[in-house]
Amino acid sequence: MTALTIDPHPLLDAGAFTTTFPRPLSEMPSPPWLLDLLRVDAPAPLQRDEAVRAAVRDLLRHGGYKPTGRGKPASEYLVAAVGEGKLGSINAAVDACNVVSLHAGLPISVVDLDLARGPFRIGLAPSGARYVFNQSGQEIDLGGLLCVFDQDGPCANGVKDAQRTKTRPETTRTLSVVWGSTTLGDRTARAVSWYRELLERLGAETAQG
Repeated sequence: MTALTIDPHPLLDAGAFTTTFPRPLSEMPSPPWLLDLLRVDAPAPLQRDEAVRAAVRDLLRHGGYKPTGRGKPASEYLVAAVGEGKLGSINAAVDACNVVSLHAGLPISVVDLDLARGPFRIGLAPSGARYVFNQSGQEIDLGGLLCVFDQDGPCANGVKDAQRTKTRPETTRTLSVVWGSTTLGDRTARAVSWYRELLERLGAETAQG
């Protein structure tokens, strides 16, 4: 497991693990069974609800960040995108992430380990911190938001991951972080377990920290 430390936080229940794919993601199209799970009504071991949505917002709000509007949790974006028919396949790594996030109601970050520089830390981003989150060069204000940091600064969070460490066609190794709350019992552990099962069914190897 890649070195990862987590700063003390009263609400954070983070689930982190690494994945090694047998081939670059460009050579691993998502199979039909995985894409079929990208439906709101698909059978899944976890179902999101209003209590989960509220707990995730409380988690991200704790440090002063406002998880609303364009800054809402990524898990809420997925529900809206699926409902509008706007969520297509990206790659096997992200599709598996999106399946679990959609049904568990928890945001999930995926970092390309060959683009990031460990060791990693999870903690609150300072006021004024920003990063580019898409190919268009748009930035997100990270102040007060729980983020994954590598040696070059923040690179992922439960809202929008940094463009500099996102997966790409050449990706073979990833770090996944499930952003759960201590108020939700064992939901994070259950989400991680299902997530790893999906990835291993794809032929990947996962390693828990």
